[in-house]
Amino acid sequence: MLESLWQFLNQYFIEPMYTREGYNPVNTFVYAFLFGLGVTYSYRYIIRPLKIKVDERLFWAVTPMVVFGATVRALVDGGVLKPNPWILTPGIFFTAFFLILPAIFADAKLGTYPKITIGWGTVLALWANYLLVTHAKSWRPYELTLIHTIASWIPVLLYYRWRPFDKLYLYAVLAHLFDMGSTVAGLQFYNYREVHWIEHYLVQWFGPYIYYPWIALILIVVYYGLKYLVTDEEERRFWYLAIYILGLGPAIRDPAQMILQISG
Repeated sequence: MLESLWQFLNQYFIEPMYTREGYNPVNTFVYAFLFGLGVTYSYRYIIRPLKIKVDERLFWAVTPMVVFGATVRALVDGGVLKPNPWILTPGIFFTAFFLILPAIFADAKLGTYPKITIGWGTVLALWANYLLVTHAKSWRPYELTLIHTIASWIPVLLYYRWRPFDKLYLYAVLAHLFDMGSTVAGLQFYNYREVHWIEHYLVQWFGPYIYYPWIALILIVVYYGLKYLVTDEEERRFWYLAIYILGLGPAIRDPAQMILQISG
């Protein structure tokens, strides 16, 4: 029984972290379930009791830690740091969470929010990016990422001016489009392989640029789903923050990974 359980965990959860085989239906479902629990309980038992308002300040407060976590993950793929479950996906999410938690508590209790949280995350992000810059092989992947990102941001920002929606969700949308820029650049120009199981087949059938309508559809469904399913506005905005983090993390990680691995 224990041996069968170990084989199951190793096949679907542990090996994909080290081999970069990516996501499969089993770990995707489990991670999504844990993500939902994490968002719900973080809001109800951390953010709300600490009386932290879910607004732009909270988005800016967590951003440096997201940059740190995503960059560290890229440093592992680039061979700068040795693989460890706590700095691989999904372990890096837990690491970043446990690192930011004391800073948020300190800020709330000392009345300094969000200064300590931003400062602590910035120190860690600067350290990680120092390693990134000193080991970079080529900045061309970042140029391609930014070109795709800016091109995709323009119509979204124009639409937002025409029909505004919650500004915090706009941040989430822009983060995911940043992620799409790096993903499409890697797939289209550097023959990278898509690791998400549904998207893997979509890219095989339609090519990398299918990502844009696919992610746009998901973001629209998520927005209206949260609007009608999560009635508490503060909690709903905390979900927007979680979606922002899900987009910004790979948006930072993927181009950083490419500039560490690609020469010329």
